[in-house]
Amino acid sequence: MLKQTLQQKLLQKLSPQQIQLMKLLQVPTTDLEQRIKQEIEENPALEEGIEERESDFEENTIDDFEEDTRTEAEKEIDINDYLQDDDIPDYKTHSNNYSADDDDYKVPIAQGTSFYERLQAQLNLRPISEHQKKLAETIIGNLDDDGYLRRDLVAMVDDLAFTGNIDTNEEELEEVLRIVQDMDPVGIGARDLQECLIIQLERKEHNEKITLALSVLEHYFDSFTKKHYKKITEGLGIDEATLKTALDEILKLNPRPGNSIQESSKVNQAIIPDFFIRNTDGVLELTLHGRNVPQLKVSRSFKEMLQTYAETKKNKEATQFVKQKIDGAKWFIDAIKQRNETLQYTMGAIMKYQEAYFLTGDETKLRPMILKDIADIVGLDISTISRVANSKYVQTDFGTFLLKSFFSESLTNESGEEVSTREVKKILEESIANENKRKPLTDEKLMNVLKEKGYNIARRTVAKYREQLGIPVARLRKEL
Repeated sequence: MLKQTLQQKLLQKLSPQQIQLMKLLQVPTTDLEQRIKQEIEENPALEEGIEERESDFEENTIDDFEEDTRTEAEKEIDINDYLQDDDIPDYKTHSNNYSADDDDYKVPIAQGTSFYERLQAQLNLRPISEHQKKLAETIIGNLDDDGYLRRDLVAMVDDLAFTGNIDTNEEELEEVLRIVQDMDPVGIGARDLQECLIIQLERKEHNEKITLALSVLEHYFDSFTKKHYKKITEGLGIDEATLKTALDEILKLNPRPGNSIQESSKVNQAIIPDFFIRNTDGVLELTLHGRNVPQLKVSRSFKEMLQTYAETKKNKEATQFVKQKIDGAKWFIDAIKQRNETLQYTMGAIMKYQEAYFLTGDETKLRPMILKDIADIVGLDISTISRVANSKYVQTDFGTFLLKSFFSESLTNESGEEVSTREVKKILEESIANENKRKPLTDEKLMNVLKEKGYNIARRTVAKYREQLGIPVARLRKEL
């Protein structure tokens, strides 16, 4: 049975303009120019240039239509909001008096050769048959980013038969794999780390150290990875000094040969900071990066087009279309302005909160700071602060840093003072760097080191901080 009821609900919805602003907030400076160009391409009413001077037009609105068939939303739009009189011509707002010393902020487009393209180029120089070449191309296509062949040869035989109608077998594929493994960089096409390291050693000129290193990898690889050196010395009948010479040869090898091609092919993109903080005689100055970000304005031709439609009182659909495009352009320009204001305001609060650090560069002076601390200061939502801090960089007198790296939790030392966890991590990192590598400090000993410095932290917390720093356990840090 149908029943009609009356309910009252409280809903909070974001307008399209607010959603657009939220998206722009998390866009770093490096991507903002591209985002603006995309918007200019999608909205013909938006163009680059300095906003023209505004003044009121004579009364000339759509209200003069014989019959007003507009919706309530349309009635709220005043044609005067879209039109301007006494527009300044574009040539009066631009100058060409640039000197040869002026900076050109255009970023050049660089290109690199991919990992697979370089291997394919080497393959084309090999004197092999067309059939072998197709097999080699399949093997190269199955290599992962590190240069390893993780796929079984049997599965590749089936793939070649079903997808390429190529008849082969595991033995033939193994022969072609050796051709691929003979390419550069050395170790490419290996099926595991052990094979990768052995291939690299076999390509070297053999001597006692290389022969011993091969024996370690072939017969004691598991003990080598776990750093059970005593087991290796006893098994090979050698002392630690001799083993160290072999290990030194192994440590020179590249465990990720594919990565070496990718790094050399990779286009190195310099970090472009979003903020600049300068110390001028003890006073911090904050500026927002504005290079490569063009000024925007609403297209004059669209304003004139809207005026023409309004005067002729014809083609209401075209009039509404032009209005929507001009509205979109104005909203986007306002969103860019609000983005810059929000970034400036938020970064200013962070700079003031961490003033002692930005003045000295001393990490021990970093105050514990979470997103809520800044959100309370600037009166914005935590999610907004998170968007501002995401993927943004700040350039200081002491280097360029990721903005979110200044956010850290707090802990209390023995004197009852709250300190940043980043300060504790730095002490932990220094303690590990200065340890005796023959007897690395365990998490228990590191806990005691921190306690001596006044930081009462549990062992599991020490382990968590060590893992966050990307430092392995004591056993894996051991050296001969």
